[in-house]
Amino acid sequence: MSIELKVPVFPESVSDGTILNWNKQPGDAVKRDESIVDIETDKVVFEVPAPGDGVLEEIIEPEGTVVESGQLIGRMREGKAAAAPATTASGSESSVPEDQGADVFATPSARRLIEENGLDIRRIRGSGSGNRILKEDVLRVLQETPAKPAPAQPATTAPAAPEKAPAAVPVDATERPEKRVPMTRLRARIAERLLEAQQTAAILTTFNEVNMQPVMDLRSRYKDQFLRTHEVKLGFMSFFVKAVIEGLRRFPELNASVDGTDIVYHGFFDIGIAVGSPRGLVVPILRDADQLTMAGIEAGIRDYATRAREGTLAMEDITGGTFSITNGGVYGSLLSTPIINPPQSGILGMHKIMERPVAENGEVVIRPMMNIALSYDHRLVDGQGAVQFLVAVKEVLEDPARLLLGV
Repeated sequence: MSIELKVPVFPESVSDGTILNWNKQPGDAVKRDESIVDIETDKVVFEVPAPGDGVLEEIIEPEGTVVESGQLIGRMREGKAAAAPATTASGSESSVPEDQGADVFATPSARRLIEENGLDIRRIRGSGSGNRILKEDVLRVLQETPAKPAPAQPATTAPAAPEKAPAAVPVDATERPEKRVPMTRLRARIAERLLEAQQTAAILTTFNEVNMQPVMDLRSRYKDQFLRTHEVKLGFMSFFVKAVIEGLRRFPELNASVDGTDIVYHGFFDIGIAVGSPRGLVVPILRDADQLTMAGIEAGIRDYATRAREGTLAMEDITGGTFSITNGGVYGSLLSTPIINPPQSGILGMHKIMERPVAENGEVVIRPMMNIALSYDHRLVDGQGAVQFLVAVKEVLEDPARLLLGV
């Protein structure tokens, strides 16, 4: 029985998506709940699972196609893989060597390069899903073996081969290579949001510095016991989340947003934590962060970071948020001006911890210092409040006992 494969229903905030990758090709066996195709939206990647065991019968919408909720994109047939004859991705068996069967797949552009340069498809290692051969894989082989394009030309005379060999090397393999790829939907959305923030908000940034010695001493003293007790490592981010929440309590305008001519003050603290992923920077949300323990914060961040790397973040994980924290210090940044995430009114930037001389009680001492930056929407937040917020964060971090005493 033939089963239709359709695009999952998107949330209201997502209008369409792009087919990012077909994980199976016609003729491939699929198991129930196995991911058949990945669909990229401007926020997350949706996986379309197989509704049951069977064989992928037909791909209706190829990779790169923009699709909408509920759209038909393919068909599968219930049954075992043996019931389906070997059918290649291109629909032609002649282009694949017999000893490779239906296990060798190549994109049309890759297959064109293979044929033009007389390459053996069996000797090319594919880097796509299911060992699929991409154009980049073929170009890599051509670059590694620039002297082997000659077999693509009939060797009528000995002198002809060396004269024509250089002409067979593609432009991408020259000394000035270029590569043009379409912008991913996530990257396009990031660009759109950054431009929106700069065009609609009055963004200013204020700076301060923090002596991280007290936090480092406290972390060093209890990190082993913390790990044994909570089964999660004690990092710096949980201290910053707690410090930020204390600052937001004192200056609620930084936990608010502009809605037309109204100001919406949020009575909860949903803190966005920027984490890196192979697809770009994403900002999952720690819901009700004020109610989380430091172990809960660290566990939540670890879970989000893992799922960001695996590309399994859900839409609700990255939607909303009342304030954000980003840590450029993990990449070596000493100072930056982070851009707020609309409609939020503030974002805190952390930076690299470096030992440097500072003055204390009339003496010069060496301390592990971190620059911190607060970017804020001046339409809603006055400079005085922004500066005092950053001072409050600094005071809590330099004297963590304030978190227990509430002062």
